[in-house]
Amino acid sequence: MGEPAIIMTVSILNDDKTCYVCGSPYVERHHIYAGARRKQSEKFGCVVFLCRAHHTGGQGVHFNKALDLKLKQECQRAWEEHYGDREKFRRVFGKSYL
Repeated sequence: MGEPAIIMTVSILNDDKTCYVCGSPYVERHHIYAGARRKQSEKFGCVVFLCRAHHTGGQGVHFNKALDLKLKQECQRAWEEHYGDREKFRRVFGKSYL
């Protein structure tokens, strides 16, 4: 499959805009692959909606390595279903999380 021509505004994991972890309707947008890969996250829909507690709270994705890895792995699986194989994922995001 080819790459999308435009930036996606939806998440390939949870487009219902509730917290991916707890279902809260009060959410913030989190780029699953951040830093140098932030634009690629945006382009491919590798974002997830999280409540403040699961985003920037003490046990949130920015402090909880297990939650961060879980999101990266689940997103990679969804990405591979939508866009291509693992090798292509590595080329786009720099490495595999699976």
